[in-house]
Amino acid sequence: MEVRLDKQYPIDASIEQAWAVLADVRATAACMPGAQITEQLDDTHYKGIVKSKIGPAMMTFNGDIEVLGLDAGLRQLKMLGKGADKSGSSATMNLTARIEPGDAANGCRLVGEAVIVVSGKLAQFGSRLLVPVSDAMLKQFAGNFSAAAAAVAVAVAAPAAGSAPAAAPAAPVPQPTELNALALMWQVVKAWFARLFGRNA
Repeated sequence: MEVRLDKQYPIDASIEQAWAVLADVRATAACMPGAQITEQLDDTHYKGIVKSKIGPAMMTFNGDIEVLGLDAGLRQLKMLGKGADKSGSSATMNLTARIEPGDAANGCRLVGEAVIVVSGKLAQFGSRLLVPVSDAMLKQFAGNFSAAAAAVAVAVAAPAAGSAPAAAPAAPVPQPTELNALALMWQVVKAWFARLFGRNA
């Protein structure tokens, strides 16, 4: 089963601060609830885990990340993630993310396009559930990303016209947190009721 997502999120930080996080695969991965890079194999290949807590039960997905492209000129990251759990569920995500100027003078935008393919038990939920859950996860990710970008201590002068963007400063890596699946589901249920009663109002 395939899910396509095309999202934009405002970031309360400068372009340079946001790029510092996006250019650091470890820092970017740590912004996703439940995700953590555990091993770097080479410059473009990593191993990681995603932990999901459902009530008292803990599910762990083991996966691989491949950086397909990192373009400082476009401030763009392309990556491929693959993961599976012991029950036979698996997922792959082909992601393109970039930093663009925002509407606010001191802000920017995180723009992303992703194609997610799931199989096994995950696919049984169907797009009606997977899409809103993915939306809720990405909102959490964007909030964490914005906070991580704002924490980057940087005073970078704007590059001269025609020159390449300044190199990204080092980004602090956020501490990994567990993905609470019940909390995500509750967000989805609340949004569903809001839409339902909004239509009936």
